[in-house]
Amino acid sequence: MATRSQTAAVLLAGALALAACGSGGGSQTPAASGGGGKTLVIDTSFDLKTADPGRTYEPTGLIVGKAVYETLLTFDGADVTKPVPALAESYELSKDGKILTLKLKKGATFADGSPLTADDVVFSLTRVRDMKGTPSFLLDGVEVAKTDDSTITLTSKAANPALPYILPNPALGILNSKVAKEHGATTDAQDKAEQYLNSASAGSGPYQIESFNVSSQVTLKANPKYYGTKPAYDKVVIRNVEAATQKLNVQRGDSQIALNLSGDQVTGMPATLQVKKTASANVIFLLANQDSAISKTTTNPKFVEAVRKGVDYAGLLELAGEGSAQAPGVIPSQLLGALPADQAAKRDVEGAKAALAASGVSNPTVKLEYPSELTVNGLSFQPLAERIQANLKEVGITVDLQPAPVTTALDNYRNGKEEMGLWYWGPDYPDPSDYLAFLPGKTVGLRAGWKAGAAKEIEAAGDKAATAIGDDARKAAYVDVQTKLNASGPFVPLIQPGQNIVTAASVTGLEYHPVWTVDVADLGVK
Repeated sequence: MATRSQTAAVLLAGALALAACGSGGGSQTPAASGGGGKTLVIDTSFDLKTADPGRTYEPTGLIVGKAVYETLLTFDGADVTKPVPALAESYELSKDGKILTLKLKKGATFADGSPLTADDVVFSLTRVRDMKGTPSFLLDGVEVAKTDDSTITLTSKAANPALPYILPNPALGILNSKVAKEHGATTDAQDKAEQYLNSASAGSGPYQIESFNVSSQVTLKANPKYYGTKPAYDKVVIRNVEAATQKLNVQRGDSQIALNLSGDQVTGMPATLQVKKTASANVIFLLANQDSAISKTTTNPKFVEAVRKGVDYAGLLELAGEGSAQAPGVIPSQLLGALPADQAAKRDVEGAKAALAASGVSNPTVKLEYPSELTVNGLSFQPLAERIQANLKEVGITVDLQPAPVTTALDNYRNGKEEMGLWYWGPDYPDPSDYLAFLPGKTVGLRAGWKAGAAKEIEAAGDKAATAIGDDARKAAYVDVQTKLNASGPFVPLIQPGQNIVTAASVTGLEYHPVWTVDVADLGVK
């Protein structure tokens, strides 16, 4: 989420709209009552590519997807410890962890009023898996079958205890298969429904898409045929706005929610506004490419050790501001299997110089790529990159900063073309198995040029973690994976920025969620 990306995979966005009010959003009367109903304006920093649930994998896309499409399971508010029924009324995981059986609830309907069926579920989940869009990995190795008109089984070849935590992801939202097929949807790479799904809604959620622009603004309207509890707001406008302007907008009432403010930016907010401070599940990290065709320098394990020991983590925390924490590993502190804080790396300049000398690489210069306009929890990548550049200069490493627009930087990142990269990962689902993506041959591993077979001991530890059953066994297995990753992997976990959300006094019911950030349908107005 990306993201995502996350988010995470994470990161997709258009150019940031730096205008004070985004793309015309300021002309509306936020949360106004009357003939037009109530409108909620949310300012955020877009990580957005698509509204097609089978392709979406970015934090802003997941906000939209959560509102427009419903999933089989979900989470209750901010509690990520237990998946709860949504379109499924119940679920059961077999003792061996391989078969998940779900019973569909009765009465769910799509935006056109037609009933949601087991066939829609099978089509939608098969489409995500076999279309090979960004989120297809969520269902890798999972067979989807209809047992009867109200029963679905998901069967995995190996134990898959994370599956109930995966299904709430909005990328697994259920489509109206009849409508989707009429507009080019298939269950293979020939699918052509994205353009339609960016302009219309084929879901059963409380909202529909009114307008969609990946670089400026998304407008949602309440689904008049929603079978569940009607949302409080008739319209939700989500605008792409730079963090400093988000602060101004929410203070002067041009918006009701600012999602991307740093700890420093929320200091001294007027008492008329609500400030929600929670720990972010985003992990910002460095990657060193392991493909020798990309770099002869970053493939050297002693060079990576020099980077790991050369970074001033305490200095990065100062930049990140209130609420941030050092990331001891790639799994964030909220999730099972996170490393304890005392295992976090510490700066060791002399040790870094010794590692660089042992690498045999003399006076190296490396390119560090990162998204120039993206902010994560109000934090820009530019000052972090500059601080890392200064840190590594003290060690004897010259870092050539290569900021680029998000879409450009993302292409290089996703295609494994960056010599070094500065990115972040947000959980697709709140389970440590999501972080196996950092292993060789997996999603993020390949972005670092780390191919399957490159680190057999780490890969074996990952296989053990993926199939472990029971919280104690899983926790120990994931701690082992991260300990090995920190010792010899190409990633340097840096920080978890603080999550600070500011809302108008009129907004109620906001809970931060590490996957979809905020569920707009849960928001109320007073």
